[in-house]
Amino acid sequence: MDFYYSPRGSGCRTVIMVAKALGLELNKKLVNTMDGDQLKPEFVKLNPQHTIPTLVDNGFSIWESRAIVVYLIEQYAKDDSLFPKDPKEQALVNQRLYFDMGTLYESFAKYYYPLFRTGKPGTDEDFKKIESSFEYLNIFLEGQDYVAGDHLTVADIAILSSVSTFDIFDFDLSKYPNVARWYANAKKVTPGWDENWNGLLELKAVSHGLVAMPNLDLYNFPKAPASRAIQMVAKALGLELNSKLINTMEGDQLKPDFVKINPQHTIPTLVDNGFAIWESRAIAVYLVEKYGKPDSPLYPKDPHKRALINQRLYFDMGTLYDALTKYFFAVFRTGQFGDQEALDKVNSAFGFLNTFLEDQDFVAGSQLTVADIVILATVSTVQMFAFDLSKFPNVERWFNNAQKVTPGWEQNIESLQQGKKFLEDIKAAKEKEGKA
Repeated sequence: MDFYYSPRGSGCRTVIMVAKALGLELNKKLVNTMDGDQLKPEFVKLNPQHTIPTLVDNGFSIWESRAIVVYLIEQYAKDDSLFPKDPKEQALVNQRLYFDMGTLYESFAKYYYPLFRTGKPGTDEDFKKIESSFEYLNIFLEGQDYVAGDHLTVADIAILSSVSTFDIFDFDLSKYPNVARWYANAKKVTPGWDENWNGLLELKAVSHGLVAMPNLDLYNFPKAPASRAIQMVAKALGLELNSKLINTMEGDQLKPDFVKINPQHTIPTLVDNGFAIWESRAIAVYLVEKYGKPDSPLYPKDPHKRALINQRLYFDMGTLYDALTKYFFAVFRTGQFGDQEALDKVNSAFGFLNTFLEDQDFVAGSQLTVADIVILATVSTVQMFAFDLSKFPNVERWFNNAQKVTPGWEQNIESLQQGKKFLEDIKAAKEKEGKA
């Protein structure tokens, strides 16, 4: 039974404690998310959502900690005490599990996770949601020794993992007496508590070593492919960007203040503590080299691997993206697409990319790189238009997979939807001008 995990993760620690309670041995396989282990092809094949924890039991792969622990109990438990079969008792356990995921731990993530990206916690409003979550839990535990009934269940173990995570960040539990009483008892009666605490000590050591992230200003137009590429690269690196809108349709890029930053007046432009750099592909590489882990798989040190990534980046700029701008982007100026010659160049560019991806899951090697992210931003742009990717099966296969494994894809899609609406408004305005 292979268990892909990090000892610092709350969900991972939940599974460890439940396995201990069941007397199960887990073949633990460490996944270092800071180094991008979760994005490696062999892991993505097991879990296309590339999250931890992930359990593989004799070929059966399952992820999401609460789903894992219920599976382990139903598959291997000698009785139903941890997850009752009685519909009413089970419903209460399930409600507490969903409360843990959607309310209690969610409030932790909103307030404390920014520490790992920016060195600062969330907002006062985010902290109020934590207080509200503990008030609910305090009510649930009124006159109760356990969170879902009269004995220890999987709901106690999952919530214990979450509450102990707050504890390691010095959250004051004494304001919630029922929770504090339950917590003191849960630590004594839950198998695997010691391993849970050791994982928390690792988390605390990491959190104490955090420093504030740099002040990164990104001057951009979020609907544009180049801007979306940088947003996804930053997401992959855990960086926060101060997004500053430059509306090129209104000439913001020509304003004196911006021209002082970038005399070429192009977007996106990044300003990192006074250092200004533009051209999205240069920005992407800079961010990885400056803020990525040593020898990051996104842009590795090996000269052969780098050469291939660089070739794909130049291909994107000079061939693929260039073809899209000349055919599709003409509509932003004229309300019409480019001519047949321009369309032929689009098809030719996708044909080249299709060849590059023959028997390949990624555009520049065996794992996700900045080349994939940049080209993904470009290729996803055709979703704004009626362009059939199925004519290029390797590209279509890669595109479907890249969406799953690239951090920030959801934000990319959101910006694309805004871009599509923007395009529809422009076309409507052009048609109105033509009728006038």
